[in-house]
Amino acid sequence: MSLLFEPLRLPNGVEIANRIAKAAMEENLADADHAPSERLIRLYRTWAEGGAGLIITGNVMVDRRALTGPCGVVLEDDRHLDRFRRWADACRSNGAQAWMQINHPGRQLMAALGQVAVAPSEVALDMPGLDKLFARPRALEEGEIDALIQRYVRAAELAEQAGFSGVQIHAAHGYLFSQFLSPLSNRRTDRWGGSLENRARILLRTVEAVRAKVRPSFCVAVKLNSADFQKGGFDTGDAVQVVGMLEGMGVDLVELSGGSYESPAMQGRTRDGASLAREAYFLEFAERIAAKATMPLMVTGGIRRREVAQRVLSGQVSMVGMATALAIEPALPNRWRQGGEHDVAPLTVSWKNKAFASAAIQAIVKKQLVLLASGRPTHPGASPLLALLGSQLKARRQSSRYRKWIASAD
Repeated sequence: MSLLFEPLRLPNGVEIANRIAKAAMEENLADADHAPSERLIRLYRTWAEGGAGLIITGNVMVDRRALTGPCGVVLEDDRHLDRFRRWADACRSNGAQAWMQINHPGRQLMAALGQVAVAPSEVALDMPGLDKLFARPRALEEGEIDALIQRYVRAAELAEQAGFSGVQIHAAHGYLFSQFLSPLSNRRTDRWGGSLENRARILLRTVEAVRAKVRPSFCVAVKLNSADFQKGGFDTGDAVQVVGMLEGMGVDLVELSGGSYESPAMQGRTRDGASLAREAYFLEFAERIAAKATMPLMVTGGIRRREVAQRVLSGQVSMVGMATALAIEPALPNRWRQGGEHDVAPLTVSWKNKAFASAAIQAIVKKQLVLLASGRPTHPGASPLLALLGSQLKARRQSSRYRKWIASAD
């Protein structure tokens, strides 16, 4: 049997049935209460039926005033826990482990949402042509940092109550914890900035606090950039050190990805000119990190062919994370298990402006999620321009509804 379909035992004793994970994607499919909607639950049941051993949800926000995008799921209290239970049940309906990804956007907060962005420092996003789409951040006060850590802890406790089997703390892709890790966005001079140890403090404190509140059998994972791919930013050497800092903290798995809104390496594009593989973008970087790690590592980024997935597992990496490929073909794990060589074609947008091209690819992916959530077949050949325009119009409507919701919730 292929290594892809061998079980993986995690440090806490939990077993994942196979080595394929449905990695996180932002769905923007919450209901009017910003809880899991019927469409979101149907989408995850589809992925569960597809055969992945691990299903990681898209962003679940720890603060209703800080969403990565409109129509995002928020988990602050137990008011809508019944809907989260149904979501967890759908994820686990075919025997998969179900982990909730918990996150905060930091400065990657869309201005249209009408909220104040907070970040390690008052450093705005540098995205030519798209800068004005994001709120200008203010620096977090020290007391606010402690309160934020407690928000992650509360979300993890609620995820456990809802029936999820773990959480993944998002510290990649330029979101809040990733901003703390990068010297480009973290220019603090207190205990939360400066040295890498200080910049990693918020992540380490959060992992420690979450692990102390959940059962040993409840998995605690971290998503970390192998690098930011921006000159002077968080690099692979830093990632090696942070993984070392996580040793002995009860972390069950580290997922390695890369990039941010400014340098969308997770879509194969970088700002610093780094060369990425055509598939498994971050495998080379992950192998360097894996040499220093004792907990299992997972690699995500551009994997869409069985032979590539098997190559990922031929070294020191324990799991393959797949996102876009499973948005297009959710049953891909089962197809591979049955011996098929079914592959998924890459999504490419050859526009000169990398930021707009990245946004167009995201729009096409989200279109696939909406189709799957509606019980319809996917359409990866959609026009990038029409997908992007449709996504922007939809986001505008959703943002308007969000502003009304947040005003009534305050």
